[in-house]
Amino acid sequence: MIIREIECKSILTRSGIEGVDYAVNPYVGCGHACAYCYATFIKRFTGHSEEWGTFVDVRMNAPEVLARQLRRAKPGLVMFSSVTDAYQPLERRYGITRGCLEVLAGYDLPVSILTKSSLVLRDLDLIRRLKNPDVAFTITTLDEEVRKRFEPYSSPIPARLEALAALVEAGVSTWVFCGPLLPLLSDGEAEMAALFGGIVRAGVKSILVDSLNLTGAAWGRVRTVLEEHYPQLVPHYLSLLPHRWPYHNALMERAQQIATRTGLAIR
Repeated sequence: MIIREIECKSILTRSGIEGVDYAVNPYVGCGHACAYCYATFIKRFTGHSEEWGTFVDVRMNAPEVLARQLRRAKPGLVMFSSVTDAYQPLERRYGITRGCLEVLAGYDLPVSILTKSSLVLRDLDLIRRLKNPDVAFTITTLDEEVRKRFEPYSSPIPARLEALAALVEAGVSTWVFCGPLLPLLSDGEAEMAALFGGIVRAGVKSILVDSLNLTGAAWGRVRTVLEEHYPQLVPHYLSLLPHRWPYHNALMERAQQIATRTGLAIR
């Protein structure tokens, strides 16, 4: 891992995500090294040529910059994070995300956290001090072998489900992002029913579902994983490249039916 400690001029940025006003990204890059990650586009704007998942820039002054920006920010929802994971492994050492949450605890702004790491429980004390916080976990499969191959340095799925249950028990609003569901690996009826059932048992009532987007640099990394572990699936994934939306629409219909049977609200 190539780690650089850097200074930033801005950390609270306007978001283009529907329903989200601001994004806070305490790090540039992500140590989870997920094969399907869409955020690799940031390499074009940050001067990085390294392979995704092998570099992280730590925005050392992020809490101080956030405090300055919040003094003149208009009300709105703040999201952690849009192009990194605020609780990736280096957060345990640097605590940049925790520092930012300490700043936000003094403001009347709702905060939403999306992560793949059970480390978020470390900051439960701060999360409970925020206005209308919610914490979401990305969970794309219950199969740990699949998880290790596509999300090698993320928290194990059982740890995420246990963290969700602890957050529910603490009274924190939670939801799960089931995306991207992986064709022929986690998008089947049996696999989705098991996944949704595990989410319900953790006490979560709401999910968001998405399909795999193979445009851009993601396809090269996904193909590498497939060729090493699931070579028989490569032709099927290739067939989806130009036909994502028919597949996507069929997947959403199937997910809606399973979620309804399971008792989950779905977006």
